[in-house]
Amino acid sequence: MMTTAAALKSEAPSLPLADRRLLRSFAYINGRWTAGETGEVFAVENPADASCVAAVARLSAADSATAVDAAHAAFPAWAAMLPQDRCAVLRRWFEAIEDNAEDLARIMTAEQGKPLSEARGEIAYGAAFVEFYAEEAKRPNIESVTSHLPDAEVELWREPVGVAALVTPWNFPSAMITRKAAAALAAGCTIVIHPSAETPLSALALAELADRVGFPAGVVNVVTGEAPEIVEPWLTDTRVRALSFTGSTEIGRLLYRRSADTIKRLVLELGGHAPFIVFADADLDQAVEEAIKAKFATTGQDCLGANRFLVERPVYDAFVEKFTAATRALTLGHGMDDPDLGPLMNAKAVAKQEAHVADAVKRGARLMTGGRVSPLGPLFYEATVLADVPLEAAVFHEETFGPVAAIAPFDSEDEAVRIANNTEFGLVGYVHTQDPRRIYRVSRALSFGMVAVNRTKVTGAPIPFGGMKQSGLGREGARFGLEAFTDIKYVCRDWA
Repeated sequence: MMTTAAALKSEAPSLPLADRRLLRSFAYINGRWTAGETGEVFAVENPADASCVAAVARLSAADSATAVDAAHAAFPAWAAMLPQDRCAVLRRWFEAIEDNAEDLARIMTAEQGKPLSEARGEIAYGAAFVEFYAEEAKRPNIESVTSHLPDAEVELWREPVGVAALVTPWNFPSAMITRKAAAALAAGCTIVIHPSAETPLSALALAELADRVGFPAGVVNVVTGEAPEIVEPWLTDTRVRALSFTGSTEIGRLLYRRSADTIKRLVLELGGHAPFIVFADADLDQAVEEAIKAKFATTGQDCLGANRFLVERPVYDAFVEKFTAATRALTLGHGMDDPDLGPLMNAKAVAKQEAHVADAVKRGARLMTGGRVSPLGPLFYEATVLADVPLEAAVFHEETFGPVAAIAPFDSEDEAVRIANNTEFGLVGYVHTQDPRRIYRVSRALSFGMVAVNRTKVTGAPIPFGGMKQSGLGREGARFGLEAFTDIKYVCRDWA
């Protein structure tokens, strides 16, 4: 942390961008770029080499409250805007994101470390939410109700709740903003965004594009700094009517409690602990291919990442052998070089991988490959496979959030479901089998908000993303993504 940007700026390497204006260092409040009341900054570092990508404004609690002032003042006009006009602004934002996709991907890779091809994929994924909700902005209607009273006319209106606070994580620094922001804006809400202090540059680049395409001042605000200082004023401010958060279950619980006094509408997309179940009748080569995707995308730093691999005993040894070979073939390197895996985000993430591997091996697991920090640097952890992992191992009860795959055998369908459901997380489960009856039975039996059968990629703008149990509240995406940002008003009118 520093008081001025001068020293950090001299350290920052040049990031090759077609449009350098997308690399912003100030926060964005009420249609203006601001350094905040103190002028302090913090360094955004590339996890691959610890180089300084940019010095970003560290705003205060007072600045955070100012952002709410701006959003609250802008709300009446934005909410009253014709839906087709809100649609047009969102559509222009989508087009601007697409037009600048390569620069946005490079900014993301520089601050987050993920392979460039994955960053490009995230930009496309995130843009799809803006396109989807641009259209949904024109369709905020609900079903009509036949009057239950004589000579009365009944109407139901869906109206925006007001200011929405969006708190987003570092692992998907662009898509987690657009998935929330596009829904809130389409509903007619104004927004205040707090991006992770580790990856604020993607959010600021999106704000730059939002400014260019004509969002009115105060409708979109991005407040950079440390989460406790920025988010705390939003939790106690009654003008902030909705809070959408993606992050750990631990922080989700805290926000849930702190939002109670102001009765906020909540969307909480929290931790995952995904099982990946392979039955003996599965296409084994396909299962291995999909398992690699499910485990190692975003270097395992994904709430949808498979954490526990459960394999039916007749094919267990073959799966372990094939999966280990495929894991050894993965490349590890700097994100701009577009390897299969990049660095982890911070030292805490590396320590968790080391702890889970050590615990599993101590309990009798076999280390098949990996299990150590790479010579590439302190945040590069090798893709790791653990076989014969005891069910009591920490990796089978805690979210690893990294490139460590833990495999254990099972002997029956009931046993697989029981092990899979033995967690307070319930975001996504993966199932591989060719038996249509088993597909139905297991899909129904798994206590997860999403189930992927014989594939890994299932998310997208038209589907409701979310989990059960302590993996969160509410849904993002699809028409369900509008619900947290709208209220239903009932009007009963006499004919006379």
